[in-house]
Amino acid sequence: MKHTSSPEDLQFSRRAALKGLAAAAGLVTVPGALAACSSSSSTSSAATGGSSPSAGASSGTISFGSNYSDPAPKQAFAALVANAKKATRVGITVNTVDHNTFQNDITSYLQGTPNDLATWFAGYRMQYFAAQGLLEPIDDVWDKIGGNFNDAVKSLCKGADGHYYFVPIYNYPWVIFYNKSTFTQKGYTVPATWDDLITLSKKMKSDGLIPFAFADKDQWPALGLFDILNLRINGFDYHIKLMHNKASYTDSQVTDVFNQWAELLPYMQSGAAGRIWEDAAKTLESKQAGMMFQGTNQVAAQYVTDGKQLSDLAFFPFPTINPSFSQDYIDAPMDGFILPAKAKNKDAAKQVLEYIGTGAAEASYLKYDQWDVAVATGAQVPTYNSIQTASVQAMANLKGVAQFGDRDTAPPMATALETAILNFIANPAASGIKPMQSSLASQAKSIFA
Repeated sequence: MKHTSSPEDLQFSRRAALKGLAAAAGLVTVPGALAACSSSSSTSSAATGGSSPSAGASSGTISFGSNYSDPAPKQAFAALVANAKKATRVGITVNTVDHNTFQNDITSYLQGTPNDLATWFAGYRMQYFAAQGLLEPIDDVWDKIGGNFNDAVKSLCKGADGHYYFVPIYNYPWVIFYNKSTFTQKGYTVPATWDDLITLSKKMKSDGLIPFAFADKDQWPALGLFDILNLRINGFDYHIKLMHNKASYTDSQVTDVFNQWAELLPYMQSGAAGRIWEDAAKTLESKQAGMMFQGTNQVAAQYVTDGKQLSDLAFFPFPTINPSFSQDYIDAPMDGFILPAKAKNKDAAKQVLEYIGTGAAEASYLKYDQWDVAVATGAQVPTYNSIQTASVQAMANLKGVAQFGDRDTAPPMATALETAILNFIANPAASGIKPMQSSLASQAKSIFA
């Protein structure tokens, strides 16, 4: 019988896991850092963080459900699958579904007739479904791949019952992007504080630029801004407590988040509710906008898809608001793969997961991915560009790493928060903030009951 847990139980050792996840990017764990940035392309066991599944192993064919629907990650995933086929001799068919549709339908997908493997997210969002018995434990896979990952990564791959349910492939930071040429041409400097950011935004607006490209038609992108404001103002511990219903949405700390956001909104691209993030990124690409807060997994990938100069793209961490927390925390989601409990060919699926859990597999994916970074400590990725190198550096000395607003809390609560934020963006009047907070608190009470 599977262990079932309340959302509160799912916290287990999450705080310790998140505080150590920065090491997975490579620079904190020195051996992994040197390998990750190495120019070597060796694929020996020592260099790749473990061996592939036994040669000749094969158990037929599996189906792989994928949300890598955008052109750039789809190409990288295809390379991973091709190499998995060669390493395991397992036949793999891929079922690609639009990213947002996949995410919105995940519950019914896992309850119905899921594929043998599926793309998904680490941490709480995985634990939520593991606790419902919808995921298959894969401790036997981790017996073989465990040496390839540090303890922080391992913790985010476990359920509340202590069993493993997830194999990672990469992570990436959420940061503020800009074009180097724009900053050089206009004489802009990277802001270190909130006041600096507002001053820069005002200058950009007076120069005829949209200070912040912004989109929220899919509703999840704005969660990133809520997260970073909460992390900057109230710190990591409070943010995670709020996500897990250990703090209340009626708290003054949450009021502070929305008041701070209201100050920034005049400098953010209007009409966000009708715009997808890809189109917001194009506004940055065309240099109509000066900045954009989003993940490298989106913005840098879009530059590649659109054939823009990735060398002109740069980023900086969100500026300090509360000096007590400085720039110590960010969202750095970790993506990977799950084995649905209702999978039909679990033995073959586990063979593929054993391969994916190697440095060689991560390197094969990142050969075509110019925006994410490896989490296997032995991965050798000779193709890291300036964005990926900067990503490793940005995550090297963090004191806490959150996964993202729709991954750190129960899915229904994420949906409630997305809706509230969308309404706030449309009407940020101070008079509406307290009622919105009360509504969120009421919904949290029901959802976490």
